[in-house]
Amino acid sequence: MSYYVNDKWVRITGITLLVVAALAVDDFYRQPLTGVVFVKFLIDVGSTIATWHLNRTIILRFKARFPKNSEQLKRLSATFLTSTLSSTALSWCLRVLDYWATKGTLTQFFEEDHAMSFTINNWTLRLYVYSFDFLYGIQCAIFFMSVYGILFFIKDSSAYRNRLKQAEKEREELRAAHLQSQLDALKQHVNPHFLFNSLNSLSSLISEDPKQAELFVDKLSEVYRYLLRSNQQHLTTLETELQFINAYYHLLQTRYGAALQLDVAVHESYFPYQLPPLSLQLLVENAVKHNVASVKHPLHIQITVDRQARLLVSNTLQRKASRVLSNGVGLTNIIAKYQMLSLPQPIIEETEAQFIVMLPLIA
Repeated sequence: MSYYVNDKWVRITGITLLVVAALAVDDFYRQPLTGVVFVKFLIDVGSTIATWHLNRTIILRFKARFPKNSEQLKRLSATFLTSTLSSTALSWCLRVLDYWATKGTLTQFFEEDHAMSFTINNWTLRLYVYSFDFLYGIQCAIFFMSVYGILFFIKDSSAYRNRLKQAEKEREELRAAHLQSQLDALKQHVNPHFLFNSLNSLSSLISEDPKQAELFVDKLSEVYRYLLRSNQQHLTTLETELQFINAYYHLLQTRYGAALQLDVAVHESYFPYQLPPLSLQLLVENAVKHNVASVKHPLHIQITVDRQARLLVSNTLQRKASRVLSNGVGLTNIIAKYQMLSLPQPIIEETEAQFIVMLPLIA
């Protein structure tokens, strides 16, 4: 695993400024331009570039290794220690090269004291051991960790804002899809054809079976009440959907009689699970719309839940001879809802005898 930060121009600017600063404070560069001065300049430029990229690599490696906020202290400690030791070792190698390039010998290099020491109450802390300048390494670690800490903050803040924008965009898309779903539901259900069939069935029942007619009116009002209520929510419980589909099935059975059979076998432990509203109704209506239903060859629809918490809606496949014109609602509507909710997509299977749709349920 790697961690990337776009710091190209930060490196170019930072290395340039560090080289300029070195030129400004080093009296050696005020001497006449000679080959030795030029070689020292090249070594200093290479030292700055190497030190920057060494610390950059260390910081990014530990950032990738300890990415969680809970690991921040471990990451900072490991980065600081590794950066200090690595910068110290690199600095030692480059100072040896610089000393040899400018003086032509290393005879007195190990005898000179180049670094600071601190004396407190006659106790001296030397940050220079065997020619290794640990103070320089500490300074490098603090400097580069500060620079990249700021870059990480900027990057994470930008990523957080982008996530917020993406979430807002998805919410708007979901809202638009939901509004379209409302319109589709009203177009499909609250239309003269549906109402005409329902009133015809009711009319015949009033004279033949008044009690059945009264029950039909109750179920019809229940269906319309649920249709209107479903327009105000993205998800509903499986129990609510099953209660609605029973009422809807009652209306269909009044019309089709024994030609239509619905078998619901869902354990009550799955009742609290959720799914987009009207999913079952769309699947049942699709089955009725596209298949032949007769007393001799009844259309059998089954609703179950498998062990993977998927709602299985299957129907016997006996397609009508003349293909029914579809208005694009139904399966397309359901799949769009699942996509907008970032849920696993429904699975559609068709065999010689059955048409099956598997809808993932949300725990």
